[in-house]
Amino acid sequence: MRHRKAGRKLKRTASHRRATLAALATSLLRHKRITTTVAKAKETRMVVEKIITRARKASAHPTGDARGVHARREVGRLIKDRTVIGELFSSIASKVGSRPGGYTRIVKLGQRPGDGAEMAVIELVDFNTGQEEPAKPATPAKAKKPRQPKKEKPAGETTPAAEKKKKKSNDDAPVKKKDSSTESETKKGSR
Repeated sequence: MRHRKAGRKLKRTASHRRATLAALATSLLRHKRITTTVAKAKETRMVVEKIITRARKASAHPTGDARGVHARREVGRLIKDRTVIGELFSSIASKVGSRPGGYTRIVKLGQRPGDGAEMAVIELVDFNTGQEEPAKPATPAKAKKPRQPKKEKPAGETTPAAEKKKKKSNDDAPVKKKDSSTESETKKGSR
């Protein structure tokens, strides 16, 4: 029995599970929003919330404090990308400074077509990238040119394309219709 053993195994060994969660956490902190299965999203949420809380508490202390250095090293044990760690301790921690917790949101998407796995989007709440539309730079509207009226041709002039059409229509002789009496006789003879 698995009494008092929290978390999901995700059908992986302990080292593989740790590596998977580290990769998902790094991607979430880098891109602010990722799509994965519901089970992985719930496990990633537990890891990311603890990391963000550690960064938020460390950023409350003055710069160069030993607590801040220790917090960066603790986060660095799981997240290996230094740019992501820098962004976490600067922009993310400052943006969630007043929030007491609940930094992530999981939105279920439905089943994946291939294997029917439940899919979900996990995103950072304060970085709501899906809701806001990027601001477009204001560009002046282009003035449309007025349309020029078509020039009417004199009745005697024709274009080469019109002459070709005229020749084709003259070359095609009308098809003669067969006499209905001969058709009926041939049908009677065939019976």
